[in-house]
Formats: sequence, structure tokens, C-alpha cells
Amino acid sequence: MATPRRKTIICDVEALSCPDLDTVNVLARLALTVRRLGLELRLVHASRELRELLVLMGLFDVLAVEPVREAKEGEQLVRVEEERHLDDPAG
Repeated sequence: MATPRRKTIICDVEALSCPDLDTVNVLARLALTVRRLGLELRLVHASRELRELLVLMGLFDVLAVEPVREAKEGEQLVRVEEERHLDDPAG
């Protein structure tokens, strides 16, 4: 019997332009709550400032920050965002 995969909650933290200790405290509490529910929290689009603060506080690996992908020469990274209404079926 295969082990069921953990469900992952993706948290886009790009809007956190000036993170501080309160920001990290909220993210740590969120991660703890998510873990208690048997889920996994993954942070994406973390700024350099947030990454450095998490490293300084020893929480970078605990909070599962997605690595930043750098564009290769001649390549441009683009982000695609999808907008849906809450009553739209996932698809």
C-alpha cells in the first residue's frame, strides 16, 4: 500500500516587501498550525530580505522556502496568475 502524500499549502509571500520579526512570527505560527492539521506549508516568491531574516532566526528550512530560480542567459522568467471565482470548479 502506498503512503499517502501530504497535501501542501502554497503561500505566496511576494507582497511582504518589508518583513520584520512580527512577519516571521506569523509565518511560524501558520506553519505550526498547518503541520498540526497534517498538511505542509511551502513559501514561494520570498524576497531576499525575508530569506535573510529567516536564515538569521534559524527558520529558513523549517518554513520550507521554495528556492528562487534565476533566469538563464537569454531566458526571461514570467509568472502566470489565474483568476477564478470561488464558485468556479477547480480545473
